[in-house]
Amino acid sequence: TGAQQSATVANPVSGASPDLLPHFQLEPEDVYIVKNKAVSLACRATPATQIYFKCNGEWVHQGDHVTQHSTDRSTGLPVMEVRIEVTRQQVEKIFGLEEYWCQCVAWSSSGTTKSQKAFIRIACECLWVPRWDRVLAPTAPPHLCTSPDLRKNFEQEPMAREVSIEQGIVLPCRPPEGIPPAEVEWLRNEELVDPALDANVYVTPEHSLVLRQARLADTANYTCVAKNIVARRRSASAAIVVYVNGGWSTWTQWSGCSTSCGRGWQKRSRTCTNPTPLNGGAFCEGQNVQKTACTTLCPVDGAWSEWSKWSVCGAECTHWRSRECSEPAPRNGGQECHGPELDTRNCTSELCSHAAGGAEDVALYVGLVAVAVCLVLLLLVGVLVYCRKKEGLDADVADSSILTAGFQPVSIKPSKADNPSLLTIQPDLSTATMTYQGSLCPRQDGSTKLQLPNGHLLSPLGAGRHTLHHSSPAAEGADFVARLSTQSYFRSLPRGNTNMAYGTFNFLGGRLMIPNTGISLLIPPDAIPRGKIYEVYLTLHKQEEVRLPLAGCQTLLSPIVSCGPPGVLLTRPAILAMGHCVEASAENWSIRLKKQSCEGTWEDVLQLGAEPCTELYYCQLEAQACYVFTEQLGRFALVGESLSMAASKRLKLVLFAPAACPSLEYNIRVYCLSDTQDVLKEVIQLEKQLGGQLIGAPRVLHFKDSYHNLRLSIHDMPSSLWKSKLLASYQEIPFYHIWSGLQPFLHCTFTLERLSPSTCELACKIWVWQVEGDGQSFTVNFNIAKDTRFSDWLVPDSEVGAPALVGPSAFKIPFLIRQKIISSLDPPGTRGADWRTLAQKLNLDSHLSFFASKPSPTAMILNLWEARHFPNGNLSQLAAAVAEVGKQDGALFAVSEAEC
Repeated sequence: TGAQQSATVANPVSGASPDLLPHFQLEPEDVYIVKNKAVSLACRATPATQIYFKCNGEWVHQGDHVTQHSTDRSTGLPVMEVRIEVTRQQVEKIFGLEEYWCQCVAWSSSGTTKSQKAFIRIACECLWVPRWDRVLAPTAPPHLCTSPDLRKNFEQEPMAREVSIEQGIVLPCRPPEGIPPAEVEWLRNEELVDPALDANVYVTPEHSLVLRQARLADTANYTCVAKNIVARRRSASAAIVVYVNGGWSTWTQWSGCSTSCGRGWQKRSRTCTNPTPLNGGAFCEGQNVQKTACTTLCPVDGAWSEWSKWSVCGAECTHWRSRECSEPAPRNGGQECHGPELDTRNCTSELCSHAAGGAEDVALYVGLVAVAVCLVLLLLVGVLVYCRKKEGLDADVADSSILTAGFQPVSIKPSKADNPSLLTIQPDLSTATMTYQGSLCPRQDGSTKLQLPNGHLLSPLGAGRHTLHHSSPAAEGADFVARLSTQSYFRSLPRGNTNMAYGTFNFLGGRLMIPNTGISLLIPPDAIPRGKIYEVYLTLHKQEEVRLPLAGCQTLLSPIVSCGPPGVLLTRPAILAMGHCVEASAENWSIRLKKQSCEGTWEDVLQLGAEPCTELYYCQLEAQACYVFTEQLGRFALVGESLSMAASKRLKLVLFAPAACPSLEYNIRVYCLSDTQDVLKEVIQLEKQLGGQLIGAPRVLHFKDSYHNLRLSIHDMPSSLWKSKLLASYQEIPFYHIWSGLQPFLHCTFTLERLSPSTCELACKIWVWQVEGDGQSFTVNFNIAKDTRFSDWLVPDSEVGAPALVGPSAFKIPFLIRQKIISSLDPPGTRGADWRTLAQKLNLDSHLSFFASKPSPTAMILNLWEARHFPNGNLSQLAAAVAEVGKQDGALFAVSEAEC
């Protein structure tokens, strides 16, 4: 009985070690009873004389214990180990009261020690009890396991889905409850999903499977598996399909025109392969083929004009007549005319006599003697002229015809005796033509380069007042001009070209400008050696006239400009200014200055941002213009190579339409131009010839190197007044046509039709955008009959200004002030108050190494200021910058107008 067992436990056996409490080496642990299998609990203690189990506060009968005795070898203390078994029936007897637990109690001579409690539970497949079962067994405990034939359902199972590639996926799973709680794992096509091996997969604490970005390889059947020591359950499989929507490839190049003569069609195509649709993904929307009208110029064969009248009968008893291949002239690859263009016949029916009388012989001899005398006289005159040349102007005046190779000569009109100014010399265009046949290549021998000594222009000026004349010193001025007027060394360029400027310059320098283009050439003072006079030209080339080869991702960023003569001797760099259309950044662009050699090949002479390989060239690149320092004149262009798809060029978008519209059709031309002044000028001149007018303020669009085309479309026209004759929803300009920069006047035409001749108001929107890039929108609200609000954008030809300025009139800074600044700031300052500080004040300190390589760094800074700020530069700001340097006081600029 319980009383007897208690008495037995209260009298422990003697022999245990004194003064030591029992210490448990093994304690009972929690355990589950699976089905009807009994479980075993064990505990071991030392030193212990007796060990008994107590379950739910009652001692277990002594006969149910299995005891083993041993001795600890290290300490020599007795060790006792006891085991008992617990059956399912014992546990089920106390269901609903409390949980079943057991613990050990060990005795020694010093006292007792209790072990931890071990809980014995019955393992169940599921504790889910349906409501009808709870009605039948209202007293059943909430954790009672019901009969094993009940369905064990998942509370939430994964569902089949179709997802786009790279989309995230969450597959939920809530397993049935169980004792012990179920563990969850996921299967993909019956293979275990291990998040440790795939970073794209993880399992949430709520057992949901998450795929961060769906991949094609993730298309599979997914199953949630829940298991514990009793059972294993599987959810229904969920089919996951990862699909890919199709995308268009880039357009192919336009095919050739379908006809070799006249109007035809050309087409281009694209495919839905970027990417190809997969697993039921959507196919590409839109057309895969585009067609457009094209016109091929028909070849025209040449045909002869009518024969001219017969000429007068000549000394040879013949006369002739001619004809020209001009009715029509061959063009567009047509054939030349066949047959002779000159016809000669006897004009006396072959009765002409060639006998000569004595009087005729005398006349012949007299004529020969006269010719001989004239030749002797001409020879004597030539010798005299040569001697005077050797004595006078031989070392003073340069013959620029040697460098211009075939330009027409002009003579020089002498100045009045009391006016020594060289700036009054004007060319005479009436002189007879001469031609020089020679090389245009400059000599490569460095020894021929003139080094300008430190003359009086760079020496400090005294404290007294000075007067500056526009000539050489007075002692030699009159004689210099007089000798100059006797020479015929000067050649001139063809006059009348709006894209050319020319002028005659000496050591005082000057400036050439091509109006309305932003292109100019600054010739600084003393760039031309003293005693030399050059005729210099500046030319803007049309791109169809000059072949500039481009490779890879290269693109033309500026106009192609020539200045010359190409072999002219300069002692200081001239500054060529021209616009550009690049959004410059070192990480997106590699920009080079190219120069055409005398053999016709283009060479890289400078890479912007890199150390220059020669001191002959340097370039200051600003937001919309570049300034090229060059000691060798020639043909230049700025070329860029994109380094990333973020590289962009500026495009100028301009809208033109006819100024008069006599018919129902009305054309709107949208030009997409490089954003430089010269291209806009050419388009304005072209539209003036076509009778066009500007119908909207120009816009700027940034065109990226993304291989995407430029699209143009027209919208929001009142359908009751106008209709568009465009067949497609938009027009496109191919990417490479724009990016190369070699096609200057790219445009698209929108042909509209008025439904009534009385309609004059046009309202619409024109969109211009690069696919996946920048875009602009024009809102057109225009009266086609009388609206001229945008005519102010067109600069009249009468306002273009002087293309050539010679001497001090070409510069903002008066000559004396310039010399004072140079003489003051060129020497190094004790506190850094020199040209370096001036460069910093003018935000030019990034070019210090280039300025320092020149004999006069201050002169280079002032020359660049002149090139950047003419004619609207603020001289007061420059004066303030010089005053802040600290080496000059306010009297530096106190120079009278008479001195300047």
